Amino acid sequence: MATTTNSTIVAVYPSVSAAQSAVDELKRNGFSQDEIYISSTGTADATSRSSAGTSAEHEGGITGWFKRVFGNEDDEDRAYYENSARAGNVVVSVDATDQNLNQVADILNRHSPIDVHREAGNPQASTGRNASSGRSAASNVNESGVIPVVNEELKVGKRSILRGGVRIYARTVEQPVEEKLRLQEERVRVDRQKVDRPVTQADLRAGAEQVIEVKEYAEEPVVTKQARVVEEVRVGKERTEREQTIRDTVRHTEVGVENLGSSSDTNLDADFRRDFESRYGASGADYNTYGPAYNYGYQMASDPRYQGRNFDDVEQDLRGDYGRRYPNSAWEKMKDSIRYGWNKVTGKTSSAASAR
Repeated sequence: MATTTNSTIVAVYPSVSAAQSAVDELKRNGFSQDEIYISSTGTADATSRSSAGTSAEHEGGITGWFKRVFGNEDDEDRAYYENSARAGNVVVSVDATDQNLNQVADILNRHSPIDVHREAGNPQASTGRNASSGRSAASNVNESGVIPVVNEELKVGKRSILRGGVRIYARTVEQPVEEKLRLQEERVRVDRQKVDRPVTQADLRAGAEQVIEVKEYAEEPVVTKQARVVEEVRVGKERTEREQTIRDTVRHTEVGVENLGSSSDTNLDADFRRDFESRYGASGADYNTYGPAYNYGYQMASDPRYQGRNFDDVEQDLRGDYGRRYPNSAWEKMKDSIRYGWNKVTGKTSSAASAR
């Protein structure tokens, strides 16, 4: 069954403006006022929800408020945060789920919260992240935590879309035309000629009631029109197929298991501590700051992706991955520790004890 864990992230800022900037960015990223607490003066009585809160939530002063955040058991971090709040700093806390826990911490850390451990004069206690997680309230949680492993699958289908087309119009248009035609006309001509000759018997017969009729004819144009089909416009579609390669990215969950220390790792941890003392001991640094870097190098050299490869060849990949895991830890500062842990797996270094 999927689990949902609610946690409270706490950060302390030196001024109201710095705290308000963090709160404003949280709201821009979708967090509601009911999920955000802010104290305007650093005192217990001033700690309240950004929206209307109840007095019962914060009764008991600053100590009572932090007890509700960190739990009733004695917590070393709680004392640091209480002292910093009493000193007049501004406390911001956010109710987060396991899905947005890292997002909240990154937003709070972007606005330069106070490192309450260094402020208290205990620089060795700093972990590199100044926003701290308080109590966690889990629903549907058994004794084992559950991390869902998600794989995205690329599914490609197809659909028809309008790419264009042709619309054809047909209409009748009148156009003037002309043709030249030669026409004939007839006209009757009557000529009279004077003669002087004796009359013949034929003349006498022809003159007895003789009628001669001659008709005149003329040509006139006769116009007829005949329509003929001279062209046909046919419309159809031609279908072709083409192959297209679809490229995209899919996401999947990679789960890294970090051994937090077992009896089998005692000698390895002791060796890391000896190397730390010889390398950084004189600087006054704390092993807890460098310990994760040693372990990170050791784990990455054991990762199947990097087995058998040289540290210099994969340094760029490791730098990016380390920055995502430990955003407040500088790669260049931790590089030698990471390389030492790496070389413990590849056999390119001996233990600190034998090197002395």
